[in-house]
Formats: sequence, structure tokens, C-alpha cells
Amino acid sequence: MYEVFADLHIHIGRTKNNKPIKITAARSLNFENIAKECVDRKGINIAGIIDCASPYVIEDIEEFLKNGEARELKDGGIIYKEKLCIILGSEIETSELNEQGKTGSAHNLCYFPSLKDIKAFSKEMSTHIHNITLSSQRADISAYELIDIVEKYNGILIPAHCFTPHKSFYGNCTDRLEKIFKEKYKKVPAIELGLSSDTFLADQISELETKSFLTNSDAHSLPKIAREYNKIQVENISFKELLKAIKNEEGRKILSNYGLDPKLGKYHRTYCETCDKRIEGKMPVTKCDTCDSRNITMGVLDRIEIIKDKKETKSPSFRPQYVYQIPLTFIPGVGAKIIEKLLTHFETEMNILHKLSFDDIEAVCGGKIAKNIISAKEGKIEISAGGGGVYGKVSAK
Repeated sequence: MYEVFADLHIHIGRTKNNKPIKITAARSLNFENIAKECVDRKGINIAGIIDCASPYVIEDIEEFLKNGEARELKDGGIIYKEKLCIILGSEIETSELNEQGKTGSAHNLCYFPSLKDIKAFSKEMSTHIHNITLSSQRADISAYELIDIVEKYNGILIPAHCFTPHKSFYGNCTDRLEKIFKEKYKKVPAIELGLSSDTFLADQISELETKSFLTNSDAHSLPKIAREYNKIQVENISFKELLKAIKNEEGRKILSNYGLDPKLGKYHRTYCETCDKRIEGKMPVTKCDTCDSRNITMGVLDRIEIIKDKKETKSPSFRPQYVYQIPLTFIPGVGAKIIEKLLTHFETEMNILHKLSFDDIEAVCGGKIAKNIISAKEGKIEISAGGGGVYGKVSAK
């Protein structure tokens, strides 16, 4: 058994031939560039690329496999330079109807072991999605129906960024996942927490006590890869081993969730769209404390306060530690030039975040930068909360 780092939610902006996939993502995010970024700069060992059901991306993957540096694994996944296992995934938006008759939409992360499986999934989903070439498109089916299609092609389904006010199950569809998945709820092995929540918030909901938690980046640009990630224990890097870790089977497990302090997330607190301000009132905030308007974007903290059913947070015994991790790009004084200098000396971001001392960093970047990076690692840094689509901010004490 050994320990590896995994980020399972990375988008593709464009194909190698510049065909659009995720409109809001950077053009530089293509399949090959993601693989190189994970190996050469990030130090990530398992990467979930979740736009692989697009026929245009499938073409890129087939070309990628011809270059001699990558191959498909018998146990699932694509191994690149013997250092990175790429998990082929698809983010699907489903149409949901709650018990009050209100409609909502939610994103689902669907992962598959082989190129053959995701090609078959893509073909079937093209009958439910208007434009299968684009990312995160809305299907004309519910998650209850989608999970059967995913299983048909040997895949698993994990609800994405579960608490965000837009495109998530708890955020705008339901107060309980079991109401969505019904008797199939046991087939859902995990949820993705999202940038504005953490273990301690999510474990206030009793139905999640049997589910693993994942912290992923939802990267829309190369630098955002691994701003949240997981440390897992496996025998090798493959789809089969990853699934065992997610399910906590045979000694494989998630060892740590590395994520933002939820206050740094874009939707942590409620935001008044009329006054254009974050509302810091007593939880849960359901209207503006200035203009009395209900034209608000509900914050994750406030939403969980409404739907929680436990008086105190108590995590199950298998739950790994949640480690607050401030990405290098959030730390005061750490810009692109400083990061490049650090990478030149220490190779990957995982090395910088996990292995370096104050003295190591000071020798390269000076005492002020070293102090800020170490303070961020130790949680000795001030954070102002985000909301309404704006990230929280970090400032040195």
C-alpha cells in the first residue's frame, strides 16, 4: 500500500484543435495539457477529467494513446508516463422534481474504467442531451434514471459540489439525497463537498454518515488543478483501486481531504443581489438585513443550517481528517513568478505544500514569502468570507 494524491474534477476548455468543450474554462485546458500539468507541476497521481464523453474529447484521447507515453490499464484508467492515472469522467446535469413539485437541476460526476465504456455512455447520452459535444449539458432525465445508465457501462455516479446554490442537489433540489435516489441511494458511494463546505458542515446531515467525502478542484484553468484534492491509500493507481478507496474496502481508503476553508468558497455566505453585498446576519439568512429583499443567493452555510438534522457534528469512525489547505495562488505575495521559482527548485506543488520547511522556502523566496506560506499551512492567517460568486480573501496577520 502507498499514499497518492487525487483530484477527480478537472474540466476541459478546448480540444487540441480548439473545439469548445467547457465554455467557461481556459483554452489551455485540453486532455494532454492536463496530464502534463498533473505530472510536471502539481504532483497529482490520479486525475479525474470529467468532460470525456464529448466525441471531440474522445478523439483527443485516442490520439493521446497513440503517442507512446500513455496506455489503458487492465484495472481501468489511462496511465501516463507511469506516474499519473487518468480517470475518464463526464459531468451530467439532471432535471429534478422535488416533493413540492418544484423543478431544479444538479450536476453528477460519472466515472468509467475504460475508453470503450465512456464511448458507449456518450452514444446513449446523446439521445438525452441536445449537444453531447459540450460539457455539463442538461439531460432530459433525472439522477434516478441516470445512475442506471452509468452502471450499465461499469461506471459510478457521485453528486457534484453538493451544497452550492446553483446546479447541486442540496443547494436547489432537495433537503435529502435519498428522496432523489430512493432505493438506489445505496449505489451512491460518495459526495463531492464543493469549495464552500467541509466535513464538519456536511456531517450535520445524518444520511451522509455512510458516504465518503471527496474534495476536488473543479478546475477551470491549469493553475486551479489541485486547489482541493484527496490523499488516498491504494496498492496501485487504477480505476479499480480508486473505487475501493472511495468505498473503504480491503484496506484502501481516503486518508485525508485537503480543501479550502469554506469561508474562501464563492458561495459560503448568503449574498443580496439587490444591495450587491454579503450578508453576515444570524444563520440562516433568508432575506437581506438592509433592504429586506429575498433576491438573494443562498450561502452554503445558511443552507446547511436549514436542512441539517443533527444537533451536533459527529463524524463516522471511517471519516478521514479534513485539512484546511490554502492554495498557493491565494497566499499574499505569492504570484506567478514566485510559484515558478518554487517549482524550479522543488518540482511540484505537492512538494511545496507537504514537504518544505520555512528555511527551504526562505532560501528561495525570502523570509516574508516563507512566513506567509508557512502561516497559511498552519492556519495562522485571516480569512474574510466569500459569497454570491466571489471568493473569500486571505490576508496575513
